[in-house]
Amino acid sequence: MHRIAVVQRPPVLLDRAGVTVVCGRNECECPRGGGTLYNTVVVIGADGRLLNRHRKPMPTNPERLVHGLGDAAGLRVVDTPAGRLGTLSCWENYMPLARYALYAQGVEVYVAPTCDAGEGWLATLRHIALEGRCWVVGSGGALRGRDLPDDLPGRAQRFPDPDEWINDGDSVVIDPQGKTVAGPLRRELGILYADVDAGRVAAARRTLDVAGHCARPDLFELQVNRRRAAPVRWLDDPTPGASA
Repeated sequence: MHRIAVVQRPPVLLDRAGVTVVCGRNECECPRGGGTLYNTVVVIGADGRLLNRHRKPMPTNPERLVHGLGDAAGLRVVDTPAGRLGTLSCWENYMPLARYALYAQGVEVYVAPTCDAGEGWLATLRHIALEGRCWVVGSGGALRGRDLPDDLPGRAQRFPDPDEWINDGDSVVIDPQGKTVAGPLRRELGILYADVDAGRVAAARRTLDVAGHCARPDLFELQVNRRRAAPVRWLDDPTPGASA
């Protein structure tokens, strides 16, 4: 049994806390000059190591104006003290093949950071819990008018009321049987706590295991290219003594 916390508030720094952190971020491709921005979610271990970095493969709707296309190199599940953890960002969770790629790796704690909210989104998270028979952690973004910088173009016209809720949050924790055990935390800042028992995943999958005894690989096959996308691949001269 491990306790998880879902922080629904403006960004905070967790330093030397000895916890596993899942965090969304805007990532620049600095080695190539930083000209491309990716919608990325990272998993950082309790020892501070980067366990995984997943770039959203398909930016959603207006995100395409600012974010580049990611790849599947980070479409991975990693071991953490709370269980095998995987994550997809926002509406990427509506992509059934991306979800299945996590199920096939034995995900036990499924984390979905998002700016979405409302009954439709919460129903999606419950469906994922029932489909994957895993714990689902929905980490919502709670945002009011006062949280926007004063120098944001059009702020005064679009959000004149500092108390107006722009994003409602709706952070939530759902168990492998689709039952909500914490939240949803709606239109308030705070931290949700829930005790997660990864052992309940195996019990739930005895009735339905979409990537196991229900998979029918003789009928269906999913191929995932997890090579990191790169604009060029260098084939260096392997001759000993060759000049650089």
